[in-house]
Amino acid sequence: MSPDPAVVTPPARRFEGKTAIVTGAGSGIGRATAIRLAVEGASVACLDVVADNLDETVDALATLGAKAVAYRCDVTDESQVNETVTEVASALGRPEVLCNVAGIGTFAHTAEMPLATWDRIIAVNLTGTFLMTKAALAYMLEAPGGSIVNIASTSGIMGAAYSAAYSASKGGVIMFTKALAIEYAGRGVRINAVAPGGVDTPLIGSFRLPEGGDPKHIHRITSRMGFCTPDQVAAAIAFLASDESAYTTGAVLAVDGGITA
Repeated sequence: MSPDPAVVTPPARRFEGKTAIVTGAGSGIGRATAIRLAVEGASVACLDVVADNLDETVDALATLGAKAVAYRCDVTDESQVNETVTEVASALGRPEVLCNVAGIGTFAHTAEMPLATWDRIIAVNLTGTFLMTKAALAYMLEAPGGSIVNIASTSGIMGAAYSAAYSASKGGVIMFTKALAIEYAGRGVRINAVAPGGVDTPLIGSFRLPEGGDPKHIHRITSRMGFCTPDQVAAAIAFLASDESAYTTGAVLAVDGGITA
């Protein structure tokens, strides 16, 4: 019996021959994403501000036989971003996939939060996403097939106590994603977002209950399924970045154990 022609087996290496840029690739979701894309055939530009962490990621990819290059880059610095993306295009080829994973955050009483803390969180999470996207779009618009995946958060979908700056930045990422999806629909570039809940990464250590904080607020944003793993988030990112989601743009995929259900 011949196979049904309507049944298509998805390719095992969805990113074969493609160049991908992953920010925050030194640890956590960024490292898991870099590994996932590389295993599926991508040449991966790994960006982070911590050089030692980057080296560990690239070493892991080399062990897998993947092509990866480390770039120390502060996503809040426009000149560094532009220079890095230009170097990536020269060394690895025109970037077709961008995963904006780099992010920071902390819990704090909003009335006590220093302006510098607010500014830094917005700069990394939101402005950094904008700068990387702007630089990559210059190459992606040269030919169809570009895909950008931004990392948002459940804190950008629903209110979370002690997270005003983080929630504002991630809410901004969500609307930035949707606005760009509309702007570039039909021009060969798709833009989507993944919104994780609690993820077992080094970043989670930054979110400690502030002095005098109410633990009930933490229970409100905690799934009974516990924390997800970086690999689980990376799987969602890889789907949205791949051609398997070719008709998907402007979507926000929650990977949160039902927190926002």
